[in-house]
This record gives sequence, structure tokens and C-alpha cells, in this order.
Amino acid sequence: MAKTIVVRTGTPAKQPRGAKSEAVVGAKARAIAKSEPVAAKKKDGKTRNPLAPERVAAILDALRKTYPGVVCALNHRGAWELTVATILSAQCTDVRVNLVTPALFKAFPTPKAMAAASLPELEELIRTTGFFRNKAKSIQGAARVVVEKFGGKVPQTMEEILTLPGVARKTGNVVLGSWFNIAVGVVVDTHVMRLSRRLELAGTTPGSTAPEKVERDLMKIIPQDRWIAFSHELIHHGRQICVARKPKCVDCTLERLCNSRDKTWSSH
Repeated sequence: MAKTIVVRTGTPAKQPRGAKSEAVVGAKARAIAKSEPVAAKKKDGKTRNPLAPERVAAILDALRKTYPGVVCALNHRGAWELTVATILSAQCTDVRVNLVTPALFKAFPTPKAMAAASLPELEELIRTTGFFRNKAKSIQGAARVVVEKFGGKVPQTMEEILTLPGVARKTGNVVLGSWFNIAVGVVVDTHVMRLSRRLELAGTTPGSTAPEKVERDLMKIIPQDRWIAFSHELIHHGRQICVARKPKCVDCTLERLCNSRDKTWSSH
């Protein structure tokens, strides 16, 4: 198992603004793509050596250039708010969560306040995020554990944070990485899962598509000091360019490195 390290990336942003700029398009995107090597194709939809260190490095290079300084898209002012927002983001868009959380945190600004809230009050405030009854139980349960077991502070280890109701490795990685700058693993959400498969980095064989397995496979090939940023970069890329049904390959800075079968445009 990889050793936990703290990535020194500066003071955590207290109100993330999402990517610093929109995804590059047109000529700028193609200019970045041209600075990276072409990934040789083995056959349609398959790269000759998808996990070659130089290809992985080129993908990381292109993502870093495309999304410099990218941060978590969930608005938050602390570890507790980020924990709650990430729990609410399950089966829900970050945009919707960001619309709901201001009123929620105004009504119940601390774990102690949320622990003492009634479930109907919580349910009403988060109703539009979907699965609101289960989510209300989770965030209230997490609040109680944080108050009773951790003195009102979100813990800073994966082992401890996983004891909070509603928190699995994805949420743990989001909170530890985005707020505490602690690189324990790689956030694997739907975008990271989908793009990892398209880029043939993980999840491409039977039995390898479980989020935990995809995370382990990515941790083997991505340098640990890039785990946090890589997740954010891939998530933003999946939302803006490499969309599910019709990827915008003509505007993709990874285009020359990708041999996915469902590409919509190719320069090589």
C-alpha cells in the first residue's frame, strides 16, 4: 500500500471557484495536443502500450496545461462543509449541491447544530439533491460521530473518516485531498471512471471496473504527488470536453494520446 504523504500545494482554498478558466478550445487545445506524442494504435479502440510511462506522463502533462490550478467544484469553507457537500453529491450534480448547501449551512452551521437537527428539517433543505431521506440520515449521523468521537473536527486519516456514516473512499479522498492536501488515494467518480476507461488507464478488463479496483490501478501508474490534481483535472475534462455521449475530440488536448473507439474526430 502506498505511503500516505502530504502534498504541499499551498493553503487550502476556502471557497473553491472550480477551474480557473473554461476548458481551452480550438487552436489553443490543438496546440497543447501537438506538444504531446501520438499514442500508437494497436487496433481500433486499442493503444499499443497504454500504460507506457511516457504516455502516462504525456497525459498528465496535457491535463496540467489545460487545467492549471484546478480545484474542487463543490463550494465549501471547511472540511465539514466539504464532507457534507460530497455526501450530497452522490447521484447529483455539483451545481445542484452548490445551490442547496448555502441554506443548509446557514440553518445548521456546525456539526453540533446538524447533529441536533430534526430529520424532517434536513430532508426539506436537501430534497432536490435526490435520495434525500438517506442523505439526511447520513449527514446527521456523520455530524454526531464528528461531535462525539472527534471533538467537532473532521478527522484527517482515511481510517477515521471512513467511520462517518455516508462516507466511503470517494468522499474520504475528496475531503483529505481537497481540504487537507493529504494524498491518500485517487477520487474515482463517474467522470474519472469513464475517462480512465477511454484512455485505457484502468477499468478496461472484466472484473476491473469496481471503483476500488480502478483507484488501486490508477495509484500504481500516477505519481502520488499528482493524485489530488489528477482527479480534479480529469473530472473537469469529463464535464467540459470528454462528455459521455459525444466527446468533443476536436477540442481535446488529449486527442493525440487517445485511441478510444467512440472518438468523434482524429488528427492522426
